[in-house]
Amino acid sequence: MPRRSYGQYCGLTTAVELVGERWALLIVRDLLVGPRRYTDLKQGLPRIPTNILSARLKELQEAEVVQRVPVSGGVVYELTPYGRALEPIMLALGRWGFQAMGEPAPADVVTPDSLTMALRTSFVAERAVDADIELHVGDIALRVIVQRGELRIAQIAPPAPPVGGETPSGEPEAVIVAGPGIRTLIAGEVTPAEAIAQDLVAVVRGDATALDDFARTFRIAPIDTEGIAS
Repeated sequence: MPRRSYGQYCGLTTAVELVGERWALLIVRDLLVGPRRYTDLKQGLPRIPTNILSARLKELQEAEVVQRVPVSGGVVYELTPYGRALEPIMLALGRWGFQAMGEPAPADVVTPDSLTMALRTSFVAERAVDADIELHVGDIALRVIVQRGELRIAQIAPPAPPVGGETPSGEPEAVIVAGPGIRTLIAGEVTPAEAIAQDLVAVVRGDATALDDFARTFRIAPIDTEGIAS
């Protein structure tokens, strides 16, 4: 399949030609979490037509962004080293897009991979407080472990894809239950105490100060547009 061309000699143009088609970056987003089978990708992107998913995977393979890897019982798709180099770009783009998110539409969904990447996007290593929490958002549960400035996230529920990482042993220090309102906590629009008072977040098990640590560790500050303009 010939690659679409904008007819311009520019690195940004080439990047858009490689990963700018609709759904392509969301496929990359989910593969940044880990290798996925075709069915895992379809489940994580419930609105993508199967023919479009197949086409995008083929295009990303031709661009050497994604590769197929044989595993027991089939194959998985994973990012190549070239594809994984997109991670800092994806995180920066996620922080930029966070500024315009607003409230979710009724049909908007959160998936385990999108929530995982949201946490990775908002993780501030230099402010990070060591913690081991279980975060619940709807039917999703993630084990979030921060240790010495390093972040590890494991999917607890729904059951992780068979190619997912190992589930951490032991019990978390705290269990936090949240809805879409957790966005306002990450944005710094409310304090942890205000988030609890407004029923945006609840610490249902463990030390309530875990939410203070969470808010310090996961934060996306507003973009200083005045500073940029000057």
